[in-house]
Amino acid sequence: KEILDVAVEQIGEKHVTAIQADAGKLDDIDRVMKVIEKEKGQLHIVFANAGILGFAPLGSIPETLFDDIFDINVKGVLFTVQKALPILVDGGSVILNGSIWGSKGTPGASVYSATKAALRSFARCWTVDLKDRKIRVNCLSPGGIDTPMLRTAG
Repeated sequence: KEILDVAVEQIGEKHVTAIQADAGKLDDIDRVMKVIEKEKGQLHIVFANAGILGFAPLGSIPETLFDDIFDINVKGVLFTVQKALPILVDGGSVILNGSIWGSKGTPGASVYSATKAALRSFARCWTVDLKDRKIRVNCLSPGGIDTPMLRTAG
């Protein structure tokens, strides 16, 4: 919550609303969309930036690691975008935050990498699904960005 408060202060309260939520929980996503609709009425851009990282080589991937990463990185993104559609304007944009790891092999990162490859596939399919509404869908695939998540990953 403190990080959100700092962001609001830096950006300016007039331009942003901070809403703490867990992208892996559909009830949280519903709550976020209700707040946005009430406060802003509509969206022009959805930037789906949900993601957690975890490492394990193929022979030792626990089910909990798989479920946790897929719940946030894939399920969270899919349902965030789906639940935003009623308030996303025709001609709007959906931007998915993938990763270069969705295209290259990284030791111990097969689960994370698979989730980021899934986002590229979502973008291709949703472009066709949403063409009648003229909604653009793109997937960014940046390399490593200095974030707390990447720093703790080593």
